[in-house]
Amino acid sequence: MFKKMNELMKDESGQGMVEYGLIIALVAVVAIVALGALGGGLGEIFNKITGELGVAVPAGEGGE
Repeated sequence: MFKKMNELMKDESGQGMVEYGLIIALVAVVAIVALGALGGGLGEIFNKITGELGVAVPAGEGGE
């Protein structure tokens, strides 16, 4: 029984997947934090763009 347990403890076949999972989780946390920090600035930029597009005359309504 101890021999089988030692074999299972030395088995590293799933180790790579765990490492990839941890890296993906870390990247996700960094992305969430970055978007949270930039959220207000990005909102202002999109509001400015939306305002500028709202002022433009749509094609086909005398703006040609």
